[in-house]
Amino acid sequence: MSMVETTTGLRPTYPIKTDRLDLRPHRREDLDDLYAFHSRPEVVRYVPWPVRDREQTREALEKKLVQGELAEEGQWLVLAIELRESGTVIGEVLLKWDSIANRQGELGFALHTDYQGQGLAREAAEAVLRLGFEELGLHRICAICVRENADSARLLQRLGMRQEGHLVHNTFFKGEWIDELVFAIREDEWRQSG
Repeated sequence: MSMVETTTGLRPTYPIKTDRLDLRPHRREDLDDLYAFHSRPEVVRYVPWPVRDREQTREALEKKLVQGELAEEGQWLVLAIELRESGTVIGEVLLKWDSIANRQGELGFALHTDYQGQGLAREAAEAVLRLGFEELGLHRICAICVRENADSARLLQRLGMRQEGHLVHNTFFKGEWIDELVFAIREDEWRQSG
């Protein structure tokens, strides 16, 4: 893909459908579903935000409402993970446009604990990797997780990402210094695995 194509941004057609999910921009009516997992300590343990009350979740949702496209580097695409059979928002999947010149991106995700262990986060993440490589024209997508977050590390490996780094006491996170693991996959590796 040429550099011209990578600088035009990403404006997906929604919803992005997988076998069981609809990925789409957030809506104001997502508040109850969002609060159901933003308020759980076990969900937010390894993500950058704290346990949120309803008002904090509403404030966070207001910011997410405008994150359904990527127009410039540094922006995050933040999509609701909606379980199609119930219409419930069970999590979020994210793609950051890190660099136009280097065609780099970053993947992120969070999922309600009641829906973990069913392959749903993987399904959402695979769709976002496809967006990053096929539609945004990225060369490499990374993901960073707290070393203790073994479930996410295993998921990243199942996505075909390799661990490229272990950063020791790299970040002061929720009151303590933590180690971070850096995973990544290149576009050519992703195509070979698919």
